[in-house]
Amino acid sequence: MGNAINKCLDTGRVPLAWQSTYIIRIKTGDKKNAGTDAHVSIRLYDDEGESSPLMKLDVPMRDDFERGHVDEFRIRNHELSLGPIARIELNRDTSGITNANWFVDVIEVLDNRTKGNYIFPVHRWVEAKCPLFIQRLDAVLPQFDKYKELRDAELEAKKNVYEYGRAGEGLPVKVKNFPQDEEFSAEYKNDLTELQDNVKGSLLITKLLSGGGNFESIKELKEIYGRLEHIDRPKSMEHWSEDAWFGAQRVMSCNPVIIKLCTAIPDNFGVTDEMVEPFLEGMKLSAAMEAKKIYICDLKVMVGIDGLRGKVTQPIGLFYVNKAGDIMPIAIQLFQEKGEGNPVFLPSDDPNLWQLVKIWYNVGDSGLHQSLTHLAYTHLKAEGIAVCTHRNLSPSHPVFKILAPHFLYIMAINYRALNFLLAVGGPIDNLMAIGIPGFFKLLEKKQGDFRLNVEGHLINDLKERGVDDAEALPFYPYRDDAMLTWNALKKYVKNTLAIYYEDEKQMQEDSELQQWAKELSLSFEDGGIGLKGVPGEGKFEKREDLIETLTCTIFMCSVKHAAANFSQYDDYAFTPNFPMHLVTDPPTDKVPRTPEDVVKALPSKNDTLGVIAITKTLSLKGTKSLGDFEVKYLYDIRAQAVNVELMEDLVKASRVIGKRNKERKFTYDILDPAAVPNSISI
Repeated sequence: MGNAINKCLDTGRVPLAWQSTYIIRIKTGDKKNAGTDAHVSIRLYDDEGESSPLMKLDVPMRDDFERGHVDEFRIRNHELSLGPIARIELNRDTSGITNANWFVDVIEVLDNRTKGNYIFPVHRWVEAKCPLFIQRLDAVLPQFDKYKELRDAELEAKKNVYEYGRAGEGLPVKVKNFPQDEEFSAEYKNDLTELQDNVKGSLLITKLLSGGGNFESIKELKEIYGRLEHIDRPKSMEHWSEDAWFGAQRVMSCNPVIIKLCTAIPDNFGVTDEMVEPFLEGMKLSAAMEAKKIYICDLKVMVGIDGLRGKVTQPIGLFYVNKAGDIMPIAIQLFQEKGEGNPVFLPSDDPNLWQLVKIWYNVGDSGLHQSLTHLAYTHLKAEGIAVCTHRNLSPSHPVFKILAPHFLYIMAINYRALNFLLAVGGPIDNLMAIGIPGFFKLLEKKQGDFRLNVEGHLINDLKERGVDDAEALPFYPYRDDAMLTWNALKKYVKNTLAIYYEDEKQMQEDSELQQWAKELSLSFEDGGIGLKGVPGEGKFEKREDLIETLTCTIFMCSVKHAAANFSQYDDYAFTPNFPMHLVTDPPTDKVPRTPEDVVKALPSKNDTLGVIAITKTLSLKGTKSLGDFEVKYLYDIRAQAVNVELMEDLVKASRVIGKRNKERKFTYDILDPAAVPNSISI
């Protein structure tokens, strides 16, 4: 019977008098070396355990199973009569030009007799002479898997690929050796290269037009923007010198997670009541603090970080929420130790001096933003969780399938960041005041302070910083827009998990999930990633702990990263707004300055163009929007309904944000869900 069935495979041209019994569609993955020239065969099993013969899949004169392609095979045999297809068995031999394995995304089996349509998500490599069994929909907890031994063996093999490593002592856990499976797809790599080439081309022309040297005026600097398509005018250019804009940056720029409610002035901050009360609209400082109108940004973390390209500030900024709801700077101290040579600067000081002080404040903020808020607390923490997930959760595990779309390309982009952007002599070394030594010193010093249930948890983070009160702090676009998506994601996670865990006992008996929780919490030395603040502290007993963990992880890979990343061009590209470094020394006295003093502090033309190139590339969104997954993992009709509901919630959030931006003094569209990718892919 087997030979007869094999002869029934053809190119798809089926005589009307003899329709196909089964149609089998196979999508080969878009990974490097995913295709195969080997002989492939399949066996179908129904719900009662009846099976077909092993059937060879081949269409004469066609190159089947090419990378990224979908192949269709028609089986015509009316003697083959199975019930609903419950599982499949895939086989491949060692024939072909190369003996590489074959990566399969998904297989669809259509029964033409009953019109039954059966989906088998694979998302695996099919090894030669190693039969692979996949159950229908392939989303099963380990305690219910009929092929538990094969599943365990697969995970053991993955642990050899996804080993834990670190770039240095005290640094976040990453994958030890970059896995081939994590490489960019050919399509994404081509798109990214095209985007980079377009930016580079525009910059080359701009460089020729503007020449080298330093800028002579702000006007000359402004003239380099808007000439060409890829060097558009940064949003900050219009408002960069305004105090209200400087205050708004604390709640809507690339680093909106530092500002805190101020309940007492730090001892090392030389602010007095008399200094700031002229800016408090008739209030005393103590009364303003009691009314939750005073906020502080204290960048003491920058102490001990030496400058490679000019000085690095360690500023403390004090802010007042005025009657109009604006967040106004009322005092800035550029270094931590108060005293002579480190005055407290005020809005009533000389205007050019005050402008220069605000610019110097942002030099310190840029170092903190890039090393911790951006790199450590999104890119690197997310990679550690992704590695742990691959090691402990089978591709058949529902939790793996929930998280997988949000790990897309994270290891690939981090690999390039560590080997290009963060290489000695690379762009960061050349353009940022802290340079590579400062970057890694900050990582070693503070990355271990990150807690998933605080810094990685939107609601808890806002509460800890005292900025969750919308009446006291009415203008906080990051908080308000992020909350919409946080709520949508938590609802999505909760409803999806409810499909696969009937009760908490099933969760507690899930060996893979519990080992995942354990390795998330264990230190690197003990075989884990050392993630602090994992709900449940290394063991998931309560459903809510798992919901919180997954919500925090997805939020980190999407919304939190988007907030830190996608405003970089608008923030950094106009250097007086948010410079990565300055070329003069920060002010140590209150002697009046001139507009020329401000311009002299700015980076050179070549460095400015370098900043434009990097931030423009990093601000480009190359993958799909949140909820619209590049790879579909969950095919259960109930899970698809939950995903549809997520998309509807995100559309509603997008509308709310659009309406808010019509009323806001400064627009903030970074966290519009349509602009937020699923993963850290850039």
